[in-house]
Amino acid sequence: MDQYIEFATNHYLLVFALVCVIFLLLQEFLGNAFNKYESISPLIAVTKMNDENSLIVDVRDPQEFIKSHIEDAQNIPLAKLEEQLPKLGKHKSHPLIVVCQTGARSATASKTLSKAGFEQVFNMAGGMQSWEDNKLPIKNSSKNKE
Repeated sequence: MDQYIEFATNHYLLVFALVCVIFLLLQEFLGNAFNKYESISPLIAVTKMNDENSLIVDVRDPQEFIKSHIEDAQNIPLAKLEEQLPKLGKHKSHPLIVVCQTGARSATASKTLSKAGFEQVFNMAGGMQSWEDNKLPIKNSSKNKE
């Protein structure tokens, strides 16, 4: 035990870094355990999209959405998501596939949708980058769907 204390006092920065890493890992594992949404790959998202009641919610900015998006996706920017929740109300029990560019904004949006009572929320991991990397079809448009 004395050796551990001596090591900790001699290498306090390493011990502090270890404690930080353990804390962040625990936070990540516990956060994922309590998420009410599921992260899915683009290929699994395609199978969910084949369900006629599914809705694709693209939370990117309109400029990003216009460049390329998944066909039939509804563009609701993350900043406007909470005010647009009533518009999505009829889809509370349907599968919602949430997409952004890399998967970070869609994770935030998925949390918001889950807290709002949506039952089947799926975050597409990797976002549109992963979608395009898998050579899945995209659509370009000159106007924003809202």
